[in-house]
Amino acid sequence: MIDLFKFFRKKEPSKDVAKERLKLVLIHDRSNVSPQFLEMVKSEIIRVIQNYMEIDEDALDIQLTKTNSDDGERVVPALVANIPIKSMKDAGR
Repeated sequence: MIDLFKFFRKKEPSKDVAKERLKLVLIHDRSNVSPQFLEMVKSEIIRVIQNYMEIDEDALDIQLTKTNSDDGERVVPALVANIPIKSMKDAGR
């Protein structure tokens, strides 16, 4: 996924940038929503999770894909997230 914080990090090789762009195109095709919408969802997920834990944003992977519905009669969109947790924040804060 495209990472909003990339602007503050060192430059990525062009192959990595191309890979990220291809992912956005594929996700857009699968979900019929704009890449901007998906980026907004990702940003909101990160913001909420960071209230409770420190995560590894570099290894974060959030994808929109398709899966079978519970009844198995149709295909529905699914949001799949792999979010590595570095540490939990103090629950009493």
